[in-house]
Amino acid sequence: MSDLDHPAFHRIPPWVKAKLSPVAIEKIQKVYDFVETECIPAEPIMKAQIEEIGKRWTTQPLMHELREKAKIAGLFNLFLPKHFKESPGLTNLEYACCCELMGRVYWAQQTMNCHAPETGNIELLAKYCTPEQKTKWLQPLLDGTASSAYSMTEPDRASSDATQIGCRITREGNEYVINGRKLYGNCMWNSENKFFILMGCSDPTNPNKWARHSTVIVPTNTPGITQVRNMTIMGYDYAPEGHGEYLYENVRIPVENIILGEGRAFEIAQGRLGPGRIHHCMRLIGQCERAYELALIRCIDPRKTPRGKLIGEFDSTIERIAQMRLEIDQARLVVLNAADTMDIHGNKAGRYAIAQSKILIPNMATRVIDECMQLYGGQGLTQHTPLPEMWTYARFVRIADGPDSAHRHQVGRDELKTAEKYAERNREYQKRYKALAETKGLKYETFWGTTPKI
Repeated sequence: MSDLDHPAFHRIPPWVKAKLSPVAIEKIQKVYDFVETECIPAEPIMKAQIEEIGKRWTTQPLMHELREKAKIAGLFNLFLPKHFKESPGLTNLEYACCCELMGRVYWAQQTMNCHAPETGNIELLAKYCTPEQKTKWLQPLLDGTASSAYSMTEPDRASSDATQIGCRITREGNEYVINGRKLYGNCMWNSENKFFILMGCSDPTNPNKWARHSTVIVPTNTPGITQVRNMTIMGYDYAPEGHGEYLYENVRIPVENIILGEGRAFEIAQGRLGPGRIHHCMRLIGQCERAYELALIRCIDPRKTPRGKLIGEFDSTIERIAQMRLEIDQARLVVLNAADTMDIHGNKAGRYAIAQSKILIPNMATRVIDECMQLYGGQGLTQHTPLPEMWTYARFVRIADGPDSAHRHQVGRDELKTAEKYAERNREYQKRYKALAETKGLKYETFWGTTPKI
């Protein structure tokens, strides 16, 4: 039997299988086995440990156990593209196959050190930091001995337009002083969160609005940082990592904590978000597969026989099952295309493919998981299944790393720039039609308001 007959490869298209290296095939198999045998059966245990009194903001012992197992199995930091020296050697396309499998359990990614915001932060530090900064800040993240957070969103700014970010970074001698309020950085109530990567405004009067902001590293134990609260996401607190609201009041950091230099924040942010934007989408495919499997189980459950028929015997259900299957498979192709485009042409050239994934996949996921919840009736809205948490994550991803509306705007704007090219082509069609009509002795017919002028 071929290695590619392993269940891990059943949904992977042939053109992707043909591009997988022997190392990738081994890793994908291992990820599948790890998620199926170590993670999915342990979901109730992970929940039980976080519910223990006084342990809400402490990483579960089981998580530490599984992270150690994953590290021994060679499954740590799989996301880093192979052009980084710290990479395990996978392409974005190969990692996409791993990431889908991780998505079957929300926290499985964390067992392999492949979770947000760590993936983006590690890639940022690997790409832009000095050797000294890498030793101090990157290596603990790669080793899994520390965690980090990304601090960009602000409550009083339209953060989808990041040029408006107003948290101030002011240089005073050999220090930067930070003042402002931020949302969504992981909770510093969890002591494993050691630092923030913060984007703020360091040169507000610069005529180039893209050069006004800088990115700095802020240790979580720096005086002046206050976590105001943990923010729930549609009622879920996402402990023990959470999403904090922070107040920075005269927070002082050494100048060597700046990344790449003053005014380089947008360059850094785009480099960070390229692959990271589709990591969420990759995982959502796996999450949808899991939800879909639960729906299939419901369809054949002999305890549920409305009007004497299994739920799966109703014509409407059969059509819904088919539609969900088609939408998941369609979405997978979109994500794999984005990953392959980045591998071949780079993150910048892959902008459209990345935006396509960011727009289409979360919307597909919310629809599919909603249908799965519907098949479970009232129980589908409760903790009896993981479906409500799955749906919430999918809905969250429509906002995370930039709202899908902003990506649609970018795609639409780029497409409109191509309109004149097609208008010129249409004029050439019309000229050719006119010439043919004269040659054939036929009337040249035009329609006012739609026929192009030639």
